[in-house]
Parts: sequence; structure tokens; C-alpha cells
Amino acid sequence: MSGEVNIRLFQEGDRQDVYRISADTAFFGEPVENFLDDRFLFCDAFTRYYTDFEGDYTWVAAVDDQVLGYLTGCVDTPAQHKRYLRHTITPLVGRVFRGKYQLGRKTWRYAFSMLAGVMRKEYPQVDHKEYPAHLHINVDVSARGQRLGMKLMGAYLDQLSELSIPGVYLDTTDLNEAACGLYERTGFQLLASQPTRVWDYLVPNSIENRVYGLKLTGSE
Repeated sequence: MSGEVNIRLFQEGDRQDVYRISADTAFFGEPVENFLDDRFLFCDAFTRYYTDFEGDYTWVAAVDDQVLGYLTGCVDTPAQHKRYLRHTITPLVGRVFRGKYQLGRKTWRYAFSMLAGVMRKEYPQVDHKEYPAHLHINVDVSARGQRLGMKLMGAYLDQLSELSIPGVYLDTTDLNEAACGLYERTGFQLLASQPTRVWDYLVPNSIENRVYGLKLTGSE
């Protein structure tokens, strides 16, 4: 990687790069095609909301106008859940029924496995009064090891502190060892963990879902 890294807020012209990185890293740092047939479905389901409705809290790391990493976030998770259902899930279901996505065996296998995980309560919960904000972060494979994740986290955490947000959390798994190390170095603490069987059909070793949280100073 050459050139100076620019950490800045998301701009509309960054959208396709953010979507590309999102899909290229969706499967524990590998491409989404490992478990879904259509990467556009993944981007519309998990990334589009943030670029459309939380752009004020979405950061990118760019070199010469090329986005190499991004962080999406929000400051009010309960409100985000309501907007996500209305503006993402409802339209998404409509597009599915209109045949806008490729839905093959991989997609249905993942959908049923994820639903089973929800029913088994394999996703740890967090107190949104203490941790109202959350984040997702991804870095392009070509730019890993360049501390882009640390720089993106720093920009977002500074923003939350300026807004007097009391705490922020994120979801991950123990399989994302490098990411967990980044979170811990940034000051995040493990709040809860829960073994999951969602990925048993794709990953040979056992996996646990994790929630990390960080209390922000100067927010009281």
C-alpha cells in the first residue's frame, strides 16, 4: 500500500467499494460466496442500511480515493432496529419475492441455519442503555496489517465521545482472532459469549458468538 491514508466520513462515491469489501470479507474474512449465492443480497441485507441511513457515523480509510476499509455504526441501536425492519427487511422481502436475487441451495441452507441459531438463542444480548451505539468494521484483504482498523476505530470512538455516547458494542466470533485482538487493544471488553452451531456445516471447529463493549470516558 502506497500513499497517505485518509480517514474520513463516508461519501456517496464510496458506496460500491464499501459493498465490495463487505461481501469480500463476509465469511470470517473470506468472500460471501462461501455461504450465499448472491453477494447483492448480502449487501442489501447487511450493509445498505448503514450507507443509506447512518452515513454520518460511517467512516472509510482511503488511499488515493480508493477505499480500503470501512466502519459502519450508529448511536441509537433500539431506534436503528426499528428503522432497519422498515427500510431494509420489508423492502428486501419484496425484492426476494420479485426474483431480484439468486437464491440457491447455499442461501437456503444458511437461512435455515441462522434461523435455528436464533431459536436456540445463540446470539448474546447487550444492555442498550449502557451501550447504545454499535459498529461493524472490515478491511480489504490487500490492506490488512496496515493498522487501518485501529485508525477507523479511533475516528469513530472520538466521534462518539464528542456526542457524549456512554458506550458502544460490536458482535463477532472467536474465529475472528485478529479482529478480537484489535478490539481488545482498543479497550473493548468481552461482555458475553455463546456457543453457536450456525456454521457447523461449513467450519469444522466449534465457534462462539461474542459481544464486546467499551464504556466511553467523558460521556457522563
